[in-house]
Amino acid sequence: MTQPQIAPSVRTGVLSLNINSKTALYAAYMPFIRGGGLFIPTNKAYAPGDEVFMLLQLMDDPQKLAVKGKVVWFTPANAQNSKTQGVGVQFEPDEGGTAVKIRIEQILGGAIGSSRPTHTL
Repeated sequence: MTQPQIAPSVRTGVLSLNINSKTALYAAYMPFIRGGGLFIPTNKAYAPGDEVFMLLQLMDDPQKLAVKGKVVWFTPANAQNSKTQGVGVQFEPDEGGTAVKIRIEQILGGAIGSSRPTHTL
């Protein structure tokens, strides 16, 4: 008799983020992640691989953007260099993820290549 295989647990969650300035968007955006991603401050515990659903409001756009993603890293509480606690989320390579990536890069324009510090690296 064979034992049933137990799939690894992947948690899901909903994260909401309102980014109201170009500076805050620059600090959170992760152009170096394939398909783009965002750093989202949160004190909830997530692990790499956890699936999340994000509701994003960018600048003065009253419409919230819905996008699925996957946690690719986390910054724990009391991290070195006083980094903000939260998670790095990679956008899913679907229509929603692509649309959010394009919208963010339109807003940021040439600032993407800047050497200013961010929440990520």
